[in-house]
Parts: sequence; structure tokens; C-alpha cells
Amino acid sequence: MKIGIVCYPTFGGSGVVATELGLELSKRGHEIHFITYSQPVRLELLGNNVHFHEVHVPEYPLFHYQPYELALSSKLVDMVKLHGIELLHVHYAIPHAYAAYMAQQMLLDEDVLVPIVTTLHGTDITLVGSHPFYKPAVTFSINKSDAVTSVSQSLKEDTMRLFEIERPIHVVPNFIDLEKHLGSFTDCQRAMMAEDNERIITHISNFREVKRIPDVIKVFNEVQKKLPAKLMMVGEGPEKEAAELLVDELGITDRVVFLGNSTEIDRILCFSDLFLLPSETESFGLAALEAMASSTPVISSNTGGLPEVNINGFSGFLSDVGDVEAMSANAVKILKDLKTLEKFKGNAKAQSSKFDIHRIVPMYEAIYEETLKSFLVV
Repeated sequence: MKIGIVCYPTFGGSGVVATELGLELSKRGHEIHFITYSQPVRLELLGNNVHFHEVHVPEYPLFHYQPYELALSSKLVDMVKLHGIELLHVHYAIPHAYAAYMAQQMLLDEDVLVPIVTTLHGTDITLVGSHPFYKPAVTFSINKSDAVTSVSQSLKEDTMRLFEIERPIHVVPNFIDLEKHLGSFTDCQRAMMAEDNERIITHISNFREVKRIPDVIKVFNEVQKKLPAKLMMVGEGPEKEAAELLVDELGITDRVVFLGNSTEIDRILCFSDLFLLPSETESFGLAALEAMASSTPVISSNTGGLPEVNINGFSGFLSDVGDVEAMSANAVKILKDLKTLEKFKGNAKAQSSKFDIHRIVPMYEAIYEETLKSFLVV
């Protein structure tokens, strides 16, 4: 099958999932074409089955904001015709499903049929899509897609509640490639991050307000009062500067390391003893799943899709949003002795296996085949 994948080519969860999906599909014999404005950060290898097509947005003085959707639609039309792409899988309702629908209509005029599968990741629904300004476009894009998936049951329910949806939504959870989380790094490498008696606590995100970065630091501050620990803050974003100031105010600068964006997430998680994700909302919680795949238990909020990933009292603990006291107490409960920590580490790894890429990707393949069959019959 020849599949076009449209996504944001960034460090964000949707871009990572789309890229890993495409690479796994290529290993299963499909021809994959990534179509976006720059090469996805996780797309390391191109080959006979993996191709990248850059969307160029010409600058014109007439436009205050350059029309990316128009450029993307035109590029999709060209790539479908040039490479014989049979199906488009777009990640995010807007602008990607919106642009794909326009491309689909242009192709129909030339008797070229190509169905659209849209995956909803969260921000396009709960933050951007629910804004009155965008709501009609999001509703239209979802309803005009030929198949729709969401990354969690929680996100599906939010979508049905916020929009007037006229078609079924299939829940296909995010996934992890467990083979990439085998933990082959050595103890001497761990020593570069912390002392032998220190627990390593990690947070990875895009440092947006929704991630509640101050809560991460406050939870860690309480934990480090009880036992020796280091905090690894991985990522970049608008809340980073305020986070650095808070660390200074609390007097824990020597115990917190800001690493910025990193391509060595697996190495960092391999040495981590605990992962903090106290977000205001998470449609799924891919960062938590990646941590668990590296045998790192998770302290998280109980919002959105997180309870579907992190099982309270098993792979970690869930607490109400903003409950720093409960999160701190639960963190100490996991970290206080090695026997308890090892138990939670094993449980986290076991829970992550439910989301192994080899279990999830066939679900997408089945949706592709059913969509193609239905679309061509119509």
C-alpha cells in the first residue's frame, strides 16, 4: 500500500507517533511518503520504502500570514499524482485534515480517488479545536474524513462532547517500540547524571503551561527534602525561564539539570528512577509511556487519557491536578527503598508492553484496508 503521512515534524507527541508509525509500516512492506514542511525529527533514514517531500510556502507581501494549508493541499495533489499514493493518513484535524480534504476534492476533478484517515491527538480538539473561531472547521474536517481515530477513549469522548460528529471514531492508542528500550547502557554512564546514592527524577515536555512545570519542581523539592535526588528537566518551551527562576528561589539549583531538547531520551529514561507528569490535561500521555517502557514508574495527574496508560498503585500513582502534596508523598513511597522501587519499575515495564508497536500498528492497517474498500465501493 502507498500511504501519505502528514504531521507536524517536531518533538511533540503527534509528530513522534506519526513518524514511528510510518517507519514501522515501511518495515511491513508499505511505501510511505512523509509530506510536511521539514523532515520529522525522528525520521533518520530514507530509503526505497520511506520518502520525504517538503512543503514549501512561498512568501508574498500580500499575505500577512503565509497560507500553509494552501501550499500543503497543492503539494498533496502533486504527490498523490506523481507517486500513486493510495491513502492519506493525516495527524491533527486542523490544518492537516482540512488541507487533505481540499486536496481530495481537487483530485476528484481529475478522477483520482484517495481516502483520508484522520488521527486526533488532543490539542486539535481540547485546546485549538474547541475555540469558537475554529470549531466549524474542525467539525467539518472530522466529518469529511473517511475514517477517524483518536489516541485514547478519553479524547474520543471529548470529541463527541465538543463537536457534532456524524461518523464513528476508532480508538487506536499511541504505542512504543519496546525493542528500542532494552536498556543497554552501562552504570558508568549513569554516574554522569547523579551520585550512586541519588535517585534520578525526570520530566520531559514542551514546557507549555498545560504541563504545569511549577508543579514538577515543587514535587521534586519536597522529595529531595526526604532523600538524595536529582531532577532532569528535558525540553524547551515558554515556561522554561520561569522554571529556572523557581529553582533558584527554592535554592535547589545544584540538584536540577535543564537539558533542553535531546535526541538521547532513551538514555536519560534508562537511568531514571521516576517520571513526573502533573499535566493539566493529556490526551494520552506518550511521555509517560516512553518512561514506563524504560522501566521508569510514573507520578501523574489523573486527567484525560493518563489513567488509561498509568495504572494507579501499579505502574505509578495518579493524583488530582495540582495536588503537589499527594504527588510528593507518592513519589517518596516509590523511591524510599530499593525493593519497592524495583517492584514499580517491573510493573511499569509490564504495563508498557500493552502498547507495543507490534500490537498497535496492525490496528491502523485494518482501518486502512477497510477505508480503502468502503471508499472505492462508494
